[in-house]
Amino acid sequence: MISFKGVTKRFGNFVAVDDLTVDFQAGETIVLIGPSGCGKTTTLRMINRLIEPSEGSISINGTDIAKIDPVELRRNIGYVIQQIGLFPHMNIAQNIGLVPYLKNHPESKRKKRVEELLEFVGMPPSEFYHRYPNELSGGQQQRIGVARALAADPDIILMDEPFGALDPITRSTLQDELLEMKDELNKTIIFVTHDINEALKLADKIAIMREGQILQFDSPEDILKNPSHGFVEEFIGRDRLLKRPEFINVRDIMIKEPVTILPERTLTQALERMHQQKVDSLMVVDRSGKFIGLTTSNDVLDNFDNAKRVSQITQTDVHHVNEDANVSQVLSIMAKERVGYVPVIGKDNGLAGLITRSNLVNVLGERLTE
Repeated sequence: MISFKGVTKRFGNFVAVDDLTVDFQAGETIVLIGPSGCGKTTTLRMINRLIEPSEGSISINGTDIAKIDPVELRRNIGYVIQQIGLFPHMNIAQNIGLVPYLKNHPESKRKKRVEELLEFVGMPPSEFYHRYPNELSGGQQQRIGVARALAADPDIILMDEPFGALDPITRSTLQDELLEMKDELNKTIIFVTHDINEALKLADKIAIMREGQILQFDSPEDILKNPSHGFVEEFIGRDRLLKRPEFINVRDIMIKEPVTILPERTLTQALERMHQQKVDSLMVVDRSGKFIGLTTSNDVLDNFDNAKRVSQITQTDVHHVNEDANVSQVLSIMAKERVGYVPVIGKDNGLAGLITRSNLVNVLGERLTE
């Protein structure tokens, strides 16, 4: 865990970071974001003592980093920057193996590690081991920068706008690769960006900063749903929740009391219930509320002469979601299966709610105009 306690950094009369107290949990990807001059890069660089705080303390796993030799500290923390910083006179293997070399790792161990990392970032050693930085594209150079940061197998990786200078396609590709890496490596990553879309895509937690302070430190979902400050809402964009349906939980927008019917009811009773409730489908549940399936007005009318009970015409093979699902999953089911409703199932297979296409359009429309 990385802990900031009352950390302030001044440059003359300018306060870059103002009395910062926050904990970054091990194994999480923390994204620091905010406008230029908000203190995000200064916060990042204080972790590896490239910048020293004016006041307060920073600790890693309970140890005050002020008591650690800064050179040794940096050799045990991966660092990736936008400018990449590869040494042009060194080949790729030498660039990646630099920190293990400085830590006196044996040559055979360094070579094996370099080859492993080249494979890991999708650059075969047979093709790239002896190349030089000027022979690589920008995206390839940034992959080498990431590999170099991983070379000594650090627990913490600092990334200061690492993809900011890349074209959109390469940037998106590297973001996807970073997501795969973090799932596999279980590293603590502190990532600085000015791009809210990048933050939402990569972060476990986002710290939105302004004037040296963190205004909100939360999961992407909570920041989108419950911005705690007017600046936060303005910064993320009022319509962003609509554009990112994966952050809308079905529990928050589902119809909580859908119209139901027992399987032993008659088809006449089913039609009457649809008429009274002004619906064209009924959720079929047992007396304990357990979801069985559904039936529609077409089902009833098509089978009115050869069936007596709702149980005989109930569709049981129904695509459904649980309460923790998001709207993106519901939209996918509706598009793929060409259905206009998706039941929401709670604990013990009980019917918790219902999402309909019209309900979805209404809710999203309201959110867009709020």
